[in-house]
Amino acid sequence: MTKHMLSVADAIRTRRTVRHYQPDLIPEAVLASLLELAVEAPTSWNLQDRSIVVVASDEGRERLAWATGGQPQPQEAPVVLVFVTEPQSWRDDHSDIYDQARRGGAWNDDFIAVFSAASTTFQEDLDKRGLLREYAVKDAMIAASFVMLAATEAGLATSPMNGWDEDKVKKVIGIEGRDDLAIALLVSVGYPAEERRHPGRRPLERNVFYERHTAQQSTAHQE
Repeated sequence: MTKHMLSVADAIRTRRTVRHYQPDLIPEAVLASLLELAVEAPTSWNLQDRSIVVVASDEGRERLAWATGGQPQPQEAPVVLVFVTEPQSWRDDHSDIYDQARRGGAWNDDFIAVFSAASTTFQEDLDKRGLLREYAVKDAMIAASFVMLAATEAGLATSPMNGWDEDKVKKVIGIEGRDDLAIALLVSVGYPAEERRHPGRRPLERNVFYERHTAQQSTAHQE
């Protein structure tokens, strides 16, 4: 397959959600590049509290089809990426992250000391308010968006999947019963077997506001 050279803007505009795929396998180098770009995604406090499980075996994808209620993407796409969040990872040792930032010249010791303390305080507050999972899911979703754009640039198609049973997905990827982990999103990746046209988006004035949100209240919530 010839790689499509697209700008980021072109990748955003041409990306479509594809549910049906050709059986062609994704070259290992291409998949490795997608994963590398995914972990470059921004992450709150650089905690990197998200991970990716690559499911490419026939058995694994068949079981993900079961976990997603029989959707076609896991059955047809050669790869499904499962984005896992780690809401409790802030409690772990992050010396490797600090060492890497130090070696790269991004952070010095003074910054690391202040940053580490502030990060812990912030996470403790999230924990008190029951928001650790929400923040970790946000990080994983950003990484998933990076994958989808990178895949588009590589001539691949994707489908972000949100219709699945979390306990079943956990069972498929070997983390059954792990309450410290959560599933954020599944993304199927492969060469498209269908052409999806852009359904359009509402005009900017319907979706973009300046300084204050001024959208009309939904009639469903009006009394």
